[in-house]
Amino acid sequence: MDAPAHQTGRRRAAGLVGAFALLAAIGAGVALVARRKRPRVDTSTPRVATAANGMEYAVLGHGPKTILFIPGGPGSEIPTGDFARKGILAQVKPYAEAGYTVWHVCRRRNMPVGHTIADMADDYAQFIRDELGGHVDVIVGESYGGTIAIHLAADHAALVGRVVLALAAATITESGRELDRRWALARAEGRFDDAGAIALEYALRGDELAGLRRRLGPLVGRMFASSHTPPGDLLVEAEAEAAFDGRAVLGRITVPVLLLCGDNDQFFTPDIVRETAAGIPDCTVVWFEGMGHLRAAMSGRVPREVLAWIQ
Repeated sequence: MDAPAHQTGRRRAAGLVGAFALLAAIGAGVALVARRKRPRVDTSTPRVATAANGMEYAVLGHGPKTILFIPGGPGSEIPTGDFARKGILAQVKPYAEAGYTVWHVCRRRNMPVGHTIADMADDYAQFIRDELGGHVDVIVGESYGGTIAIHLAADHAALVGRVVLALAAATITESGRELDRRWALARAEGRFDDAGAIALEYALRGDELAGLRRRLGPLVGRMFASSHTPPGDLLVEAEAEAAFDGRAVLGRITVPVLLLCGDNDQFFTPDIVRETAAGIPDCTVVWFEGMGHLRAAMSGRVPREVLAWIQ
């Protein structure tokens, strides 16, 4: 005897549900196997090398899109030792974990006297042509690196997709120039205790803290004693920064720009930041409220803001 129509319908529905469940289970199993077979991406061990033009670099991640990270200064180098490595990882690892290949690239070695910020941008442009196939998706220039990124965007737009000026702008306060000059000179002359005390002026400002800075100077100065940036390059970078004024080239920047800044920054003050943003045709500004230069750099907000902007 044939089953009633409503029972047949229920059996068919149950069969369809079972079939879909089986397909879902098969799909989940295939995905699990694929994940198990997929090689794990190492985002903790930089691959270190030197380019043909003498620029040292470290690469992290294996993503299809590229980020060129230009570090601060004066002076630039690939950090060594566990503590230093953690510093570079804190700056660039979030980008690698988000699926980008990150190139942390230092300035070239033994730059001639008089080598300018614009000349350094030309060096980075040559690196992009030689090592990155003539194009980079995003440039993140932090502090000193941001001044170089301004000229890269203005003079080599065809090589660049987007630019981030992280705690940087088109000119620098006189006090900031003078502080960096003294810091670079102390390091170049091997006066690392003095270099440590000067570095503390970034965070511990004011004459009333001068004694504390002197006492802590030797401790902080140890970090600079192992530096392998040539003394001449430290001085060249300091002089290039002192002469830098990128305001005249801002109008030539045609790529989108993200400008990140602390509203208590003693190097790139709010007035300088606003003037910089006004001169760039396509510029997004994000303020780090209540933060100075060093605190903003160490806050961890920079990569979060960058990723929110580029993804």
